[in-house]
Amino acid sequence: MNIKQFLDSTYLKTSDQSGLTEEQTWQKVKELTQEAIDHGIFAVMIRPEYMSRVRKMIDEAESDVVLGCVISFHEGDLSTEDKLNEAQKALEDGADELDFVINYRQFISGNLQFVADEVLQGNRLVLEAGKTIKWIIETAALNANQIAEITDLIRGVTEKNFPGKESRVFVKTSTGFYDSADGKPIGATIENVKIMLEHAGKLPVKAAGGIRTREEAIAMLDLGIKRIGTSSALAISDGAAAEDSY
Repeated sequence: MNIKQFLDSTYLKTSDQSGLTEEQTWQKVKELTQEAIDHGIFAVMIRPEYMSRVRKMIDEAESDVVLGCVISFHEGDLSTEDKLNEAQKALEDGADELDFVINYRQFISGNLQFVADEVLQGNRLVLEAGKTIKWIIETAALNANQIAEITDLIRGVTEKNFPGKESRVFVKTSTGFYDSADGKPIGATIENVKIMLEHAGKLPVKAAGGIRTREEAIAMLDLGIKRIGTSSALAISDGAAAEDSY
């Protein structure tokens, strides 16, 4: 199996998180992008501040690498207006796909209308631009019932308001940055992915976080997911173990 076609190669750490300088962080992003261009990785997924520079790299290389951007990463608690503004800027800077961190805290608190409106507005902005949107639900923060319910919510809003466009609205497991104090896995698990697949309907599912080997990636693909987010895309595709936990 050529799993490169399913991989989103990511670098999402800030300079503060990595202990690197801004220039060193940009160098990491450039190396990731060049690796994707050189080796046929499907997509790169980066932070908004690097979008225009990476768009230029991809275009100058005449590459088909898809450019993705995270929105309200990693907490997901920006206002809907601020998320839309961040997304609009990313689109203007050349994003092909946008991975929104959904406001899962509002969902946990029972404010379902707030979350449904966020999904409605985010979908409208991205789909009307002809692009793809993914909703990161942060499975580590949710129990099994909540994973099912929030997946149902995203599916319901999408099916009702954007019929025929479901294939461009993903449900995604994780940011990979959630602080799970009880030792619960912070990334994708087989159990959580199965729940999402059962409730996503026509919406594709993306697994991200904690997929460290080619065998783990293939196991996820065999379940029926359509994309995998990883900071070690080339290593995984070549059969080596990932060096990073994301």
